[in-house]
Amino acid sequence: MRTESSSTLVLGAGAWGTAIALALVRNGSSEVYLWGRDEAAMKLLRETRANDAYLPGIVLPRELKIISADDYPGNVDLVVSAIPFQQMRAVVSRVVSMIGRPQCIACASKGLEAETFLRADQVIAELVEDDTAFAMLSGPNFALEVAEQRPAAITVASKDPRWSRDIVGRLHSDVFRRYTSEDVIGVEIGGAIKNVMAIAAGIADGLDLGANSRAALITRGLAEITRFGILQGGQLETFMGLSGVGDLVLTCTDNKSRNRRFGLELAAGATVAQAIVKFGLVEGTTTAAALVKLADKLGVDMPISRQVADAIAGVTTPRQAVKNLLSREPAAESAGLMPSY
Repeated sequence: MRTESSSTLVLGAGAWGTAIALALVRNGSSEVYLWGRDEAAMKLLRETRANDAYLPGIVLPRELKIISADDYPGNVDLVVSAIPFQQMRAVVSRVVSMIGRPQCIACASKGLEAETFLRADQVIAELVEDDTAFAMLSGPNFALEVAEQRPAAITVASKDPRWSRDIVGRLHSDVFRRYTSEDVIGVEIGGAIKNVMAIAAGIADGLDLGANSRAALITRGLAEITRFGILQGGQLETFMGLSGVGDLVLTCTDNKSRNRRFGLELAAGATVAQAIVKFGLVEGTTTAAALVKLADKLGVDMPISRQVADAIAGVTTPRQAVKNLLSREPAAESAGLMPSY
């Protein structure tokens, strides 16, 4: 499918977008462009060949073409969206109007659209025609470790196996293990909801509830993800894989996770506004609100997600949210794991 003249446009020059662009360049992809909307910031990246705000100590190779504003390249067959999820619709729509429809659009950010509750594949489907393939990139990865070329693994999910293989080929390296999947929905849901669970884990650890509590939260969080994901059309085995339990464990247990640190900050007494000033707007905050609204619509029980959403909305305090979870009626562990129809 790929030709020597094909090129990849990565949207978003934050940590993850830059790390993906680096992986592509290091593997020898013919043309790789990294786009950001802030012209001054992108000019600095071009001049210094560094993105110290997000990936300190990483040198950006000259082969990586750094662009901004409407300076889009031609002949792009693959667009990778690594911008904040809530901005994806507007940015991708603008890019497509400027360069035309690429052969494939891949999403590397995780969430649900706040107003519509749509997944990434559904948003992209509203922007392009059916002959544009869609892929989802997800897995237990911190961008800095990928940029540092530490061993990592990622799932590339697409209904079009040709594009799964193509993207895997572009990202291949000895330290970046790639797996393919056709379960686009499962991979999307696992990545989106784990951010909400990471906020919950941060709250629990910030309140010093202990390792037992963290293990229980991760396990029951996985049950929520699985229950919701299967009802959306995801496959059980996907939630047991890299983009499910793998990503969940990583973001709930390591302080490189901004969502987890956000929860820690709330537990320490910070307001949501104060935490946003410190860390920026993390994906789990907007996802939590959309998730519980969609769960209500679908009739899915999401107790952890609901308490996180309520804590973010100021309906409850982090400490009261924990009490609300602990006061729930006892139930069989398997009860509600699978959705009822």
